[in-house]
Amino acid sequence: MTGTIAKVFEDKGFGFIKRDDAQGDIFYHAREVFEDGFDNLKVGDKVSFEIGEGQKGPMAIDVKPA
Repeated sequence: MTGTIAKVFEDKGFGFIKRDDAQGDIFYHAREVFEDGFDNLKVGDKVSFEIGEGQKGPMAIDVKPA
């Protein structure tokens, strides 16, 4: 799947991706960003990701810059 970084909470280590399929925003955690890319992601950046199950429901996993 693909999307755009919608929000980044750098101090908390997570953010949200606006999905290109118009299914709403999806949560992602810093540990799911490819390599050490979390600090490099900014609002508006295009990313690719898979959907997995987190503690509170669906979340983006294997997040990579597109």
